[in-house]
Amino acid sequence: MSGAAKKTSTAGGFLQGKVDMTHGSGGRAMAQLIDNLFIERFDNEFLRQGNDQACLAVPAGRLVMSTDGHVIDPLFFPGGDIGSLAVHGTINDVVMSGATPLYLSAGFILEQGLALADLEKIVSSMADAARQCGTPIVTGDTKVVEKGSGDGVFITTTGIGVLPEDIHISGDRARPGDAILLSGSIGDHGIAIMSSRENLEFETSIVSDSAALHTLVAEMVAAVPAPAIHCLRDPTRGGLATTLNELARQSDVSMSLWESEIPVKASVRAACELLGLDPLYVANEGKLVCICHPDHAQTLLQVMQNHALGIDAAIIGQVNDDAHGFVQMQTAFGGSRIVDWLAGEQLPRIC
Repeated sequence: MSGAAKKTSTAGGFLQGKVDMTHGSGGRAMAQLIDNLFIERFDNEFLRQGNDQACLAVPAGRLVMSTDGHVIDPLFFPGGDIGSLAVHGTINDVVMSGATPLYLSAGFILEQGLALADLEKIVSSMADAARQCGTPIVTGDTKVVEKGSGDGVFITTTGIGVLPEDIHISGDRARPGDAILLSGSIGDHGIAIMSSRENLEFETSIVSDSAALHTLVAEMVAAVPAPAIHCLRDPTRGGLATTLNELARQSDVSMSLWESEIPVKASVRAACELLGLDPLYVANEGKLVCICHPDHAQTLLQVMQNHALGIDAAIIGQVNDDAHGFVQMQTAFGGSRIVDWLAGEQLPRIC
């Protein structure tokens, strides 16, 4: 996708072929790919301008911007695909500041030989996700690389949002005594990817939790005074454990977790035991961690539990005054252990 292109209807046999090097050459084949796929699926007033940039209206407030690259394997998995994931992941990164998402851009690196029918499924899924979020894809780019160089398709998305002047949510704002809330069960996405990648079959279907969290965050922000929410973060790569270690380091605090309060689905827990994985380190794509003033924890918990994406929300721990930054967990057996940074990589290529 690059500037030019009037919208046309999809040519009858166009999607029967495969991506080849001419689709990235800047010539007729590339124009056909842009017209008949990207413009047609992503259609909006900004793309129809046909420019190499989008001229956007921005409401009053501060701009928030985030960029994310998506290299997931497999491209299609239970509960989603690389297209919807690219939208959800970037919107979630924007809204973890408390911002309202406004616009997205998308860059595609396509591998020679990718079936155009598969690309169409990905682009359509991405378009549906963007429309459901009310966040148009307003500009983008497409490149094609030789077979063996790109693993099908890589997608880079950039999101822009607007943040009111009185909202200050940041990873360095956790304070001793704060409550730690989690919006739901952990590990669903990573285990869904692993089961699909390795053709594993479990008694219960495990589906990715991939979802955009903008409406949940908006309701949380509206429910309490502006200073009440100190940190928001979506625990993606490295899972809940890595996310909490990041926040503890940023804020120069330590944290205590209660294992019995951390929601994990029985099917995910069983799969983790089978695969030798710790659910604390398994990726999520539709969950958030909230660190807030303790006086507002119950209000926020109720808001989360009343939302479709926070039904299983729980208060899972508290922030302590210790600049060493340790994250410790009281185990279900009454002991305690350090929840350290992820060493190495449990599940590669999960987002």
